[in-house]
Amino acid sequence: MVVQFKVFKKAAPNGKLTIYLGRRDFVDHVSTVDPVDGVLVVDPSYLNNRRVFGQLVCSFRYGREEDETMGLSFQKDLYLASEQIYPPKNDECSKLQERLIKKLGANAYPFTFKMPEQAPPSVTIQPAQEDEGRPCGVEYYIKVYVGENEEDRSHKRSTVQLNIRRIQFAPSRAGRQPCTIVRKDFMLSPGELELEVNLDKQLYYHNEKIAINIMVRNHSNKTVKKIKSAVQQSVDVCLFSGGQYRSTVASVETQEGCPVSPGSALQKVLYLTPTLSSNMDRRGIALDGHLKNIHTNLASSTLLANPESRDMFGMIISYTVKVKLYLGAMGGEVTAELPFVLMHPKPDLRRMMRADSQAQVEAFRSDSVNQSVDMD
Repeated sequence: MVVQFKVFKKAAPNGKLTIYLGRRDFVDHVSTVDPVDGVLVVDPSYLNNRRVFGQLVCSFRYGREEDETMGLSFQKDLYLASEQIYPPKNDECSKLQERLIKKLGANAYPFTFKMPEQAPPSVTIQPAQEDEGRPCGVEYYIKVYVGENEEDRSHKRSTVQLNIRRIQFAPSRAGRQPCTIVRKDFMLSPGELELEVNLDKQLYYHNEKIAINIMVRNHSNKTVKKIKSAVQQSVDVCLFSGGQYRSTVASVETQEGCPVSPGSALQKVLYLTPTLSSNMDRRGIALDGHLKNIHTNLASSTLLANPESRDMFGMIISYTVKVKLYLGAMGGEVTAELPFVLMHPKPDLRRMMRADSQAQVEAFRSDSVNQSVDMD
C-alpha cells in the first residue's frame, strides 16, 4: 500500500538552501500554541564556513503600500524567534523531522520556533480590486538566510521566505444561548414597544445558517412597518485607540407580518448565512490569513485568554447579529444586538495524529513523498 502526504517545500533563488514543512497552519489553543517545526537542507560546498540562521516573523500592515511616501511605512515586522540552524546547536527532533532527515540525507537539519502565546492570529483585510501591493493585516513567515551572525544583512539570492498561518479552532464547549430584550417608550404613549431577540446557539461554524428568533410586542401607539436583520463583522485594530470599524456581511429586510399595529404582536424567524462568496467584491472585509493556493473564508472570531492583555500589533475580530424595527419617519427605530462566535470546528486530533503517523510511515517505506512547491 502506497500512502502519500504533502510536504511544503521552498528553495532559495540560488537553490543552495531549501526548507521543508509538514504543514503551514499552526493552531493557537489560547493557552498554548503549536511549535513551528521543519527541516533545512543545505549545500555544504556553498557555505564556506558561514552560518545559516532562521527567524519567525510577524508582519503587521496597517496601511496601503501605495500610500507610503517619503520614507513613511505602514508596516511593522516583529521578530518573534531566531536561532542558528547550521551548524546545528539543538539535536531535538519531532517524528516528522526525524523521518524527513532520514529521507533527505546528511545535509538536512531540523529547526523549531516557538510562537509567543499573546501573538495575534493571522488576518487579511480584503483589498479593493484597484488596490495594489500587499493587503493590510497580520501575517507570519519563516525566513532562513546565510550570514556571519544573526544581525548580518541577508541577500535575496541566499534567502528563503515561506508564509505560514496562525489559526484558532472553535472551543469544545459553547457559551450560553444569546438572548436580549429591548423596551422603548415614547412621548405621549401610554405603553412601550418590546423587542425580544435570541439565537438558537452561541457558536456557529463557517457557512452555517444562523436562525434569528424575533418577538415583537407592541403596547405603544406606534406601528412597526419593517424589520431588518444583519450580521456585522467588527474589526478592532489594537494599534489605534479608535481603530474599530464594522462591516455588514449578511442582511435581510422584510415586511412580512407588518405592519404590527398597536396592541398586537409578531413572532418571526429570519435566517442569515455570512459567507465570503457574497462579499468577494467588498473592500475592508476581514478574512482568515491568506496563503497561495489555499482557500480562505471570513475571518474567525478571535479568542483571548485575557481580553485586557491584547497584542497591540493585532486585530480582534468579533461578530454580532443586529435587528432593527422601523417605525416610520416620526416613530424612529428600535435596535437590538446579540454577539456570537463564528469559527471552524476543531478537527479530531487523535484521528488526525493517527492518520498522519500512518501516512508518514507508509510514505517513507515506499519512498513516496508528495512535495508541494510554494512560491509565495
